[in-house]
Amino acid sequence: MDHEMELKGCFRRIKNCAIELFSTMEEDLEMDDEDSWDLVGRDIRLKATFLYIDLSRVIACCEGEEHKKALTVLTNRFFYSMDELGDAVESRSLPLTQVRYSDTAGALREVVAVLAPSLHLGPCDPEE
Repeated sequence: MDHEMELKGCFRRIKNCAIELFSTMEEDLEMDDEDSWDLVGRDIRLKATFLYIDLSRVIACCEGEEHKKALTVLTNRFFYSMDELGDAVESRSLPLTQVRYSDTAGALREVVAVLAPSLHLGPCDPEE
């Protein structure tokens, strides 16, 4: 597979996961029942897995040590937020989950903002 094509796929999946997190997660948090909590928890774990793989590939291909280091710091903060969000969902605390979701969305927006110019993807938040 062409290296550039692989990176474009990574960027596209990152953008799609971000869009899904921004648009569907808030709706999912509105429903406060056992099935919704389980669904949100599984969705977070699945997206975190895809994002980890794709972001790792993108970081490995970064040119310039400073850019790589900055992106690594941002992604580490994002994954820390994802872990905290997962813990909040497991606790079934709606107020805590909403706070952790907000933190995670902000961290992901920062990551995507750094990545977006690379392939002219534009903003990933459907509200923007």
